[in-house]
Amino acid sequence: MTDSAPTPYTPDSAASRLRAPEGTDPSTLWIWLIVVIPIVQSIPLFFIDWGAFVEATLADPTGMGAYGIFFSPAYLAVTALGWIGVGLQIWFAYLDWRELGRRGVPKPFHWAFIFLVFAVGSIVYVIGRSVVVKSRTGGGTAPMWVAIATYAAGIIAGIWITVVITQMIFDAVMMMPFGP
Repeated sequence: MTDSAPTPYTPDSAASRLRAPEGTDPSTLWIWLIVVIPIVQSIPLFFIDWGAFVEATLADPTGMGAYGIFFSPAYLAVTALGWIGVGLQIWFAYLDWRELGRRGVPKPFHWAFIFLVFAVGSIVYVIGRSVVVKSRTGGGTAPMWVAIATYAAGIIAGIWITVVITQMIFDAVMMMPFGP
């Protein structure tokens, strides 16, 4: 009969071989750029004239007047920064992954997880990378906490902008004359 109990940790076990050399710095410029890009991308949102958007939407019964916002410089900047930022995040994730390998971090979190940026943002790569780096080097979770704080702030800002726009629409509708 064989003993099915797991073998205890030993310095020669597989888990110990996944440790980076002592003193390996897990912080790279690339991970910090991945964390900062969404912050930079959101700045133009504060320069869109949301009031004009609401007015144009309500003034034109066809709804076509609202499409003018899509040609405003702020909206075009948001769109351009969005696509450029995604491309840069993908490139920086590859550079980060490569740099961690050069520093001796065994099996760093794969850079291809950054492609989830199209579904949920770069947060998946940043968190996964930070967890793996923490297990390999003992440190490197600061980018994860900054990314989580930024993500939470973005959700709060999105809710706030939605409430403000909804209030603008409500106020504008209440000011409209009803009847013939």
